Parts: sequence; structure tokens; C-alpha cells
Amino acid sequence: MGMKRYVVTVRLGDDLKAALDKICLWSGRSRSEILRDAVKRHLARLRFEQLRRRVMPFAESRGYLTDEDVFKDIS
Repeated sequence: MGMKRYVVTVRLGDDLKAALDKICLWSGRSRSEILRDAVKRHLARLRFEQLRRRVMPFAESRGYLTDEDVFKDIS
């Protein structure tokens, strides 16, 4: 059984539509594919940032102030 799909209307300005259409031609992908991928990536980044904000107080209390601090310990 397939995933249920919904239609969402997105209004774009001329510049953004032109850029989207150029990417579609270049990549051979549809507008829907490009926009679906962009929304998925953006939502993933927002979730990551939200989680990062939640764990930062715990990390800072243990001396992890930057990404480099983490990389030093896991490398």
C-alpha cells in the first residue's frame, strides 16, 4: 500500500520560479521532486537545530563548546 499524497500550493515569485525551472531542466527532475526534496532537507535541518539547542546545555556542562571539541574526542 502506497503512501498517501497531498497537494500543496506554493506561490513563487518570478525569480524563484525561473531558478526552479532551470534546476529542473539541468537535473531532469520535476518541480515536485525538487520541492519535495527541498522541504525534506529543510525540515531535517530544523529538527537537527532543535535537538542541538536541547542538548547544548548538557554538552557545555561537560566542556563541549564547539564542534571541534566534539571532533577531537571522537577522532
